[in-house]
Amino acid sequence: MQTPTNRAEKNWVLGVTALASFMMALDAMIITTAFATIRAEFGSPVETLQWTVNAFNLTFAVLLLTGAALGDRFGRRRMFATGIALFVVASAACALAGNATALIAARALQGAGAALVMPLAMAILSGTFGREERARALGIFASITGCALIIGPAIGGFITEHFGWRWVFWINLPIGLIVITLVLARLRESFGPAAALDIPGLSLVALAALALVWSLLRGNAVGWASAEVMGTLMSGLVFTAGFVLWELRAAAPMVPMRLFASRALASGMSASVLFYAAMYGVLFLLPQFLQTALGFDAFGAGLRLLPWTATLFVTAPIAGAVVNRFGERPLVVTGLLMQAIGLGWIAAIVSPAIAYSALVAPLVLAGVGVSMAMPAAQNAILSSVAVAEMGKASGVFNMGRFLGGMFGIAALVASFSANGGADSAAHFESGFAAAMRLAAMLSLAGAIAGLSLPARRRTASAVAPQDA
Repeated sequence: MQTPTNRAEKNWVLGVTALASFMMALDAMIITTAFATIRAEFGSPVETLQWTVNAFNLTFAVLLLTGAALGDRFGRRRMFATGIALFVVASAACALAGNATALIAARALQGAGAALVMPLAMAILSGTFGREERARALGIFASITGCALIIGPAIGGFITEHFGWRWVFWINLPIGLIVITLVLARLRESFGPAAALDIPGLSLVALAALALVWSLLRGNAVGWASAEVMGTLMSGLVFTAGFVLWELRAAAPMVPMRLFASRALASGMSASVLFYAAMYGVLFLLPQFLQTALGFDAFGAGLRLLPWTATLFVTAPIAGAVVNRFGERPLVVTGLLMQAIGLGWIAAIVSPAIAYSALVAPLVLAGVGVSMAMPAAQNAILSSVAVAEMGKASGVFNMGRFLGGMFGIAALVASFSANGGADSAAHFESGFAAAMRLAAMLSLAGAIAGLSLPARRRTASAVAPQDA
């Protein structure tokens, strides 16, 4: 790509890619406070409703690295605009969905669009700014995306309360059309090195994830020892083993298994998958608890998530600044212990009669903890590989993050369904408390995984022999 020298052109690239990322992040968060309303309108159980998130996570995770390869081959600007267009069309399909099945299918299509947009936004941005300017540009990009994560639930609640849940998807249409126009008018075309598409690897990881999540979904309904559950569980494990074996021998693997020879990457990925599993699961159930059990409307529930989500705005930049001084391991371990304590605290005190004020302190504690752990774990992963492989490592990290979120939602919903239900406030509270205990255990397991991170002096170099 020819790097623009005009400051205005660079600013346009930053603005357009950040706006696209903001739309994707906003969509992921804005729906969280609409779940209770969607469940009531469609008469769908919580077990079915989880697929409105998991369908998006699955297609996004497994197509993420393929999206980057398509941009390299057919043109980053062209595929970036195509991904946004696909996302806009899928958003309209979500808004028009007449039942849960149609909504789930449209959400899967949204995930496919996002899998084109997000890696290409980073590639276009990185190719536009030189080394001396790139860090600042990426920081602005991340801050704009982070704002969507913080305000998304409150905006979703406001829209749901005043206009109806379908408008949380209609809002993507004007934003998306503006972004497409700007992409075509302001961005240059660029190409990356031609890379073969790993179709067998993509298929195997998708089937593995789907089978494993399906076994979690159906366990309570048909019995954990049933032929259906055991069959899908074993199929998932076989597909997982097949994926690993294929990636070991593939000429152009989607996930180079040699990267996991680094202790920093392996430990950082393990911790990340576990804490994202806890976080996504809580994000799915907590707004519904605030509405179903405590009686808040959608907007009120979104506002009451701010003590948890807004910690990212304050804590993540501080954690990113001090990680070079203290190392990744203390931040990951301490942060995930804080999240485990916060979520366990909620599980211990929650009841239909609880005052919301009693939840503020544990929400802040959990939020500060995970906001410490996130940038530190990502830094450990990216610092463990050579510069030329950072794109692959970033793709692997994001793939693990969304698959972890998918498994976390499925696991917490399974725990919720085994111990409660959505038919009354008291029953919802019982299931929610059990799910929070599981989320705390996942966070604790993430902290234990973080103990294996190398000391700072060793993660700073790319795949040092002693870490292999």
